[in-house]
Amino acid sequence: MNRQNEREEMVKTQLIRRGISDENVLNAFRKVPRHMFLSPGQASDAYGDFPLPIGSGQTISQPYIVALMTELARIKPGDRVLEIGTGCAYQSAIIHAMGAKVYSVERKKELAEKAGELLKKMQINDIRILVGDGTLGWPENAPYDSIVVTAAAPEAPPSLFEQMEEGGRLVIPTGGRLFQELMVFVKTSSGIESESHGGCRFVPLIGKYGWKN
Repeated sequence: MNRQNEREEMVKTQLIRRGISDENVLNAFRKVPRHMFLSPGQASDAYGDFPLPIGSGQTISQPYIVALMTELARIKPGDRVLEIGTGCAYQSAIIHAMGAKVYSVERKKELAEKAGELLKKMQINDIRILVGDGTLGWPENAPYDSIVVTAAAPEAPPSLFEQMEEGGRLVIPTGGRLFQELMVFVKTSSGIESESHGGCRFVPLIGKYGWKN
């Protein structure tokens, strides 16, 4: 069952009605089978308007939050995108479906391996996944046009600013361990500009420039 009707309904009621308008984002959500990234027992909830557990203390964010972060990153076909926090690889697949080259860093080896196996099963073979400290980024493949961080840090890691292309955008939740603001940082010729896009709640980003375990 490919659940195309459920994806169409999700896009219409959860994304478009809340202001998501980037057609490349919307088409990626229509295309990527969200239920494939969850356990069989969660399939009936896959297109619901809420986050779901994926194991190892991590979650897959509600569709709207994934869409909002992706839209704020302003990803274009051919862009190089760094994702911090692979999780189940749903956001990786969304960004890939938009025509970008995806590099993703996951701290938990078991999640990274599971994500890699699933992507291979789905015949998505060009998303690269690294097991490591996401707060350090992935400097070997920098610079990036966009960086999307799917966990919350006390503040934006300086290492990520260093790995951004001029004009690049960093989307990251920052603040306390329980509640944060969804921030966008833009790297310009004169420095870093920032903008807030409201309150949010994410699992903590663990690492050198994040929270301690």
